[in-house]
Amino acid sequence: MSSGLYDLALFLHLFGAFSLVSGTVVAGVGFEIARRRRSCAEIALALSVSRIGALLLVAGATLAAGFGLWLVALGHWGWGAPWVDLAIAALIVIAAVGGYAGQPAKRARRLAVHLSGEGREPTPQLIALLNDRIALALNYAAAVILVGIVVDMVFKPGA
Repeated sequence: MSSGLYDLALFLHLFGAFSLVSGTVVAGVGFEIARRRRSCAEIALALSVSRIGALLLVAGATLAAGFGLWLVALGHWGWGAPWVDLAIAALIVIAAVGGYAGQPAKRARRLAVHLSGEGREPTPQLIALLNDRIALALNYAAAVILVGIVVDMVFKPGA
């Protein structure tokens, strides 16, 4: 194994992981701020920030996964290592859960932009989208799973 290639893959994997975690925090904080605002313009702005976080999250997940898989190929762990399999499975779950749970926020952002353009107050539909209990629970579950991936990567159980 070339140390230079391994170091490059590790750097880009860690860069992706930090971007994934950072994007998750930005998206979550932006969304929680939006839930506490009372004007459509403020809600739309906070959800736009949340959207930027979501884009950073997706880019980070792509980098972390791609370069993580390359690290497995370059490293000495192999594809059967339990901590590698767990990380891959957890990332797939996060992607599926986050993709589904992010839809109400996307609809809320679009509605808030529309309503703010008309100078209207938040509607019950907008409030319902922001307070969708299933989406909230799934988003928080995805965040907990992400923390689990970080713990998995740091401690490599079974390695």
